[in-house]
Amino acid sequence: MHMTDRGLLALVRHEGIVPGPYLDVKNVWTFGIGHTAAAGPPDPARMSRGMPTDLDAGIREAFRLFRADIVAYEAEVLRAVKVPLEPHEFDALVSFHYNTGGIAKASLTRHLNMRNRAAAAQAFMGWLRPAAIRTRREAERDLFRDGRYPTGTIPVWSVDRNGRVDFSRLIRRLSETEALALLRPTSVSVSPPVPLPVPTQPPATPSWWQQLVEFLKGKATS
Repeated sequence: MHMTDRGLLALVRHEGIVPGPYLDVKNVWTFGIGHTAAAGPPDPARMSRGMPTDLDAGIREAFRLFRADIVAYEAEVLRAVKVPLEPHEFDALVSFHYNTGGIAKASLTRHLNMRNRAAAAQAFMGWLRPAAIRTRREAERDLFRDGRYPTGTIPVWSVDRNGRVDFSRLIRRLSETEALALLRPTSVSVSPPVPLPVPTQPPATPSWWQQLVEFLKGKATS
């Protein structure tokens, strides 16, 4: 059993894409779509710091590693769960496991193996560290329980040479079509890949403090 395309898109959307090595919330060096040294080489701590010179190549590498990494997570979910699963349930469980690594010990797995799906769905919410992960847990719970997949573009974030992700600087949004082409490559051609187009984005809304600065500038010159 493998994740559906919609499940893969949901997981990538939760993770976001950082095409350079960065430090996650636990101070672990990470790359791309949640790849760490624990998943196998390359070790993000040994990768060149900062943004790649070729952004498209960095995004393709992020997806290549993700495709390789996800296979092990799918297999671990199948080993831990002893009951048949619907595709959307499997998608939710792999997303949960990819983030937590806890499928073998989670109470949700115990409830599920006892065929208590309602308790299993609620048990997703037992994994809320850090607190900011709540939105993702709710989405995984809703996907498991109701088959409700999130939609929308997939963010690509900037990172500096110290491994800090700049969440105020969204450098690209991938459409689902673009992401699927990277998740499910159908050609083995060695021809140079076509660079990803930059989607048109609406102007960013200034933050409240940026608006305040502009207001004060206007008052000073009036």
